[in-house]
Amino acid sequence: MEGNKQSWLLGIYDRKYKQLLVIPFVILFIALSLIFYKYATTGEFLNKDISLKGGIILTLPLKDSRLVPQQLEDSLQNKYPGNDISVRSLKNLGVQEGFIIEADIDSADKGQIDSFLADVESLIGAKLGDVHYGIETVGSSLGQNFFRESLKMLFFAFLFMGIVVFIYFRTFIPSIAIILAAFSDMAVALAVINLMGIKIGTAGIAGFLMLIGYSIDTDILLTVRVLKRKEGTIMDRVYSSIKTGMTETITAIVAVTVAMLVTQSEVIKQIMLILLIGLAADIIFTWIQNVSLLRIYLERKGKKALE
Repeated sequence: MEGNKQSWLLGIYDRKYKQLLVIPFVILFIALSLIFYKYATTGEFLNKDISLKGGIILTLPLKDSRLVPQQLEDSLQNKYPGNDISVRSLKNLGVQEGFIIEADIDSADKGQIDSFLADVESLIGAKLGDVHYGIETVGSSLGQNFFRESLKMLFFAFLFMGIVVFIYFRTFIPSIAIILAAFSDMAVALAVINLMGIKIGTAGIAGFLMLIGYSIDTDILLTVRVLKRKEGTIMDRVYSSIKTGMTETITAIVAVTVAMLVTQSEVIKQIMLILLIGLAADIIFTWIQNVSLLRIYLERKGKKALE
């Protein structure tokens, strides 16, 4: 019974590849729609944290505090409804050792910063000077400049990746299929991150850069085996690619999941989460979208050769 079911699924995968192509395109359309909707409603296509838009980062080593991050965040947000404020736990080996408070307060306005610190003191019930707090300020212009430079970095990384792919394969459709798959992985990852309400910082930019490399790895593996090798049928080469590629992807997913669950660093967690979402999306965009596009390309190429 299990063998018949598996054979049935493989039959659909083999014969209905043009219909299956609808699935990744619908997913990509939804992801892009969510990103454009966010841009239309907020003026930004992602949620930026303090490192990208400017503000203050306050570190409070409060081991014995009974406050929870959400309680402190809600209280500060009520006092500053026009500002974006987030509070997270500062932990060591799973034990809370304090809080990290981020607020998009003008770092050049000393009066506003002093007022904010005074409100924090009243909420935690202690003088900041007694708890040896740390404060880091990021100018709004510095954050915006870094964000623009990060976008340029992503653009050029994607551009040079595309150039290398075109030079190696020297064919338009297979090269575009690889680039489209990588772009789709990044779009889905960004859309999901936005839906989760996670603020992207410098770590997030690094995560998307890493995702480009992870994304094209399986796509290049697939394209090389399907186009460059001649033994067996096209589907034989596809199935061979799936065995190798899925092993790589599942191994990477397990690794980033473990890293995300074990680490106490918010920076590493953000990078691992972006990679995890992108790798999951890559399964669909590589083994359905890219496979289908390659088969359509080879099918049309074969017809032209017979004419």
